Amino acid sequence: MTKVHHLEQSRSHRVLWLLEELGQPYELVPYARDGKTLLAPAALRAVHPLGKSPVLEDNGRVVAESGAIIEYLLERYDTGGTLGPAGGDEDERLRYRYWLHYAEGSAMPPMVMALVFARIRSAPMPFFARPIARRIADGAMKGFVGPQIARHLAHMEAALAERPWFAGERFTAADIQMSFPVEAGLARSDGDHPRLAAFLERIHARPAWQRAVDRGGPVLVAG
Repeated sequence: MTKVHHLEQSRSHRVLWLLEELGQPYELVPYARDGKTLLAPAALRAVHPLGKSPVLEDNGRVVAESGAIIEYLLERYDTGGTLGPAGGDEDERLRYRYWLHYAEGSAMPPMVMALVFARIRSAPMPFFARPIARRIADGAMKGFVGPQIARHLAHMEAALAERPWFAGERFTAADIQMSFPVEAGLARSDGDHPRLAAFLERIHARPAWQRAVDRGGPVLVAG
């Protein structure tokens, strides 16, 4: 049986969603975040040394990292090639590979930094340190993190001006992988990104996405 170690409100939602799209049965092992720190519990370290989610157990193998898990599941269970790139279209294959790795390699770091600085602003500390911490957090957000998020959102928005899905004309696992940075980016942006908003509407309407939410809970961490 395929087993998913799933942290609530996290990127591991994508693994549940992919399994639902594939129609592959799986056992869900849920973990709750710490109420104060929002960090994963120490119990996850018994599954993987870094104590992070998602982690997949399948046929005696333990696979970590969202992109690696997606590639593994497609190789093993997507026998019809329905969620990979079109076989004869090299441009689509390259776009597919790019967005599959861009999601975590480039898009997510500034999103995580935004979450960290938001936590710094609200963290308990001596009253005399609070203005300093907030100035540092606000300066970092205004001078670097915020502009980086805006640049990535513009890049993603432009990609969807050329085609309905990130890799091409059809929905693929690259869209599953990209879903979290799009969710996180739009949640932290005041800008207008109609194509990304429409992308979220389309994926939220997919029955497999809805089943994954029913089983694993909401997607985003507040903050």
